[in-house]
Amino acid sequence: MPNIHDAKILIISTHGFEQSELEVPRDQLRAAGATVDVATLHGKAIRGWNDNNWGDEVEADLKVSDVDTSDYDALVIPGGQINPDLLRVEPDVLSRVKEFHNQGKVIAAVCHAPWVLAEAGIVKGREMTSYGSIKTDLINAGANWTDAAAVADAGLVTSRQPDDLEAFVAKIIEEIEEGSHERKAA
Repeated sequence: MPNIHDAKILIISTHGFEQSELEVPRDQLRAAGATVDVATLHGKAIRGWNDNNWGDEVEADLKVSDVDTSDYDALVIPGGQINPDLLRVEPDVLSRVKEFHNQGKVIAAVCHAPWVLAEAGIVKGREMTSYGSIKTDLINAGANWTDAAAVADAGLVTSRQPDDLEAFVAKIIEEIEEGSHERKAA
């Protein structure tokens, strides 16, 4: 089984991410020993959303279009309303999500970020959670939605909101350490 100390994790995000939903997983996964990179649409810094206003910038390590998914063990997508709504219409983002999925790697999405997974066509029949306002969207995409702090289904980790980030990060680590996950290709 892989150890979190040997894991390489990718965060995909753009402007308008919920500040804590990018920074907490990034920082806690790094503190656990993982290498964590941030990929943005243009490979440049992005600005978060915090307390009903624009938040801090986060530096990018690379562009989404330059990501080689074989270099990573897991993908994390932060939520907020703006970030996932912008990401779910980007072909490069959807392509990378499908690649992670088809390679059996961990994919984690919090808050509104499961929108991106629904758009990538990987939620049908999966146990999931999300921010309550997109519950119907996930059900309509075929997910089995449940109200829980964090849900894991064959390497697909979802969570509801910033208050659940501790459970979210713990599930990510648990799923990475389980290794590759068998699932139907997208």
